[in-house]
Amino acid sequence: MLKVGLTGSIAVGKSYVVGILRELGAFVLDADLTAREVVAPNTKGLQMIVENFGEEILHPNGDLDRIKLGAIVFADEAKRQLLNSIVHPLVHDSQSDWLIERERESPHGIAVIDAALMIESGGWKRFHKLIVVFCDPALQLERLILRNDISESEALKRINSQMPQEEKKSYANFLIDTSKDFDDTRRQTIEIYERLKLIEIETRK
Repeated sequence: MLKVGLTGSIAVGKSYVVGILRELGAFVLDADLTAREVVAPNTKGLQMIVENFGEEILHPNGDLDRIKLGAIVFADEAKRQLLNSIVHPLVHDSQSDWLIERERESPHGIAVIDAALMIESGGWKRFHKLIVVFCDPALQLERLILRNDISESEALKRINSQMPQEEKKSYANFLIDTSKDFDDTRRQTIEIYERLKLIEIETRK
C-alpha cells in the first residue's frame, strides 16, 4: 500500500482536495476527526487535557469546549505545545491502527492521511509521499475570517502560530495550489492521484 500524507496550513482548502481524493478511490483519514475522537468524553486524552488545563475547558455536558481551549492555546505558545504533546501521540497511534487495517483490506491501495500539523509533529516521515496544499496568503486570511467568523487579528494569530506556507512547501513531493477556482484544484488533484497510482505500481516491482 502506498501511504500518502496530505498537509497544509489553516484555511487553504485541504478539505476540498481530500474530498476529491476520496472520490477517486483513495482511502482517506481526516486527522481532525481523529483528534476529536481521542479527546471524546471518557477518553484518556480528555482526562489528560482536564488535568493540565482545568475543568473550565469543558461544556456542562462534559464535552471539550474547543472554542475556549482554542482561545487559550492560540494566545500562549507554551500551552499550545503542551496540548500538542498530549494529542499528537494519541492521534499518531490511532492513525497507525487505521493504516494497518487499510493495508490488510487493500494491499495495493492508496491511503491518504490529512493532518494540518503533520510536518510540525514529525508525522510526515512515515509516509511514502507528501502532498502540501497551499494558496495565496491574502486569500488564506480572507477564507479563515469568513469560515470561522473571527477578526483579522485573531485570524493572523492562528495563521502565524503555524509553520509558514513556504517552509511547508519545501517538504512536499507534490504541491496543490488552491488559489484559483475549484476546477483548477480538481485538475491538479486528479493529475497527482494518477501519478500516485503509477508510483504504487512501481513499488510492487
